[in-house]
Amino acid sequence: MKILFLTMLATLQPVAVEPQSPPSALTDIQQRDLSCVAVFAIIASEQERGVQTAFDYPLMEERGRTYMAQVGATIMSETGRSREQVAEAFVEAVAAQQAKVKHVADPGEVVDAEMERCLPVLDAAVPPKPKPTLNQCAVMLQLAYEEIYGREGLSKTAQDLKTLAAVLDNRARERLRTEGYSGNETDITMTQSRESMLAEAEAAKIKGEASTLDFEHCFTLAAPKEKDRKYEH
Repeated sequence: MKILFLTMLATLQPVAVEPQSPPSALTDIQQRDLSCVAVFAIIASEQERGVQTAFDYPLMEERGRTYMAQVGATIMSETGRSREQVAEAFVEAVAAQQAKVKHVADPGEVVDAEMERCLPVLDAAVPPKPKPTLNQCAVMLQLAYEEIYGREGLSKTAQDLKTLAAVLDNRARERLRTEGYSGNETDITMTQSRESMLAEAEAAKIKGEASTLDFEHCFTLAAPKEKDRKYEH
C-alpha cells in the first residue's frame, strides 16, 4: 500500500494561499473528505494486490487519485495548510481507518459502511466514466493489444490483451447473431465499431484528451460469464 499511497500523494500540487498561522481547523466536511480519501486509498491498494473482496467496489486507483488531489487542493486553499501538512493529514486518516478494523469481529462490515458513506461523495466529485458497450470493448481491447504489441512485441501484457480481445470479439459476434444479424452484417457492424473507435481516439489525441469511456469495464465483460448473463452492444 505504501508505494501506491505515495503515488497518490504525489498528485498534490502546491496551492498559493494567504499566510495563516496557525492553519484554520478542519471542518466536518473536510474531515469527512480526508477519511474518504483514506478509505479509497486502502481499497485501491487491495485491488492492486488482487484482494478479491476489494473488487466488490468500483476500481479506485484512478478516480481515488483524482479525488485525493481535489480534496488536498481544497484543504490547502481553505485552511492555509501546506502540501506537506495535508499529506500528513492523509497519512493520519489512513491510520485511523486501519485502526477501525483491528479489533472488530467483521472488518468487512466496517469497510462496507465506510464505502456506502463515501462512494456517493466520490460519484459527485469525480463522476464515473460511461461504460462502453460490448462491441466497443471488443474493439478497445484489440486496439490496446495492437498498441502494446507494436511497442513490446508479444509480451505477457500483449498476450493477455490479445486473449481478452478475442473473447470479447467472439461474444460480441455471438450476441449479434442471436439478434438476427447475418455473418456479413456482423462483420460490417464490427468493422464500423472499429472505425468509429479509431476516429474517436484520433480526435481525442488531437485535443490532448483521454478517453471518456471506462476502459476497466471491458475487463469485467471479459470475465467468465454466467449462462444467462446479458450484454449490451
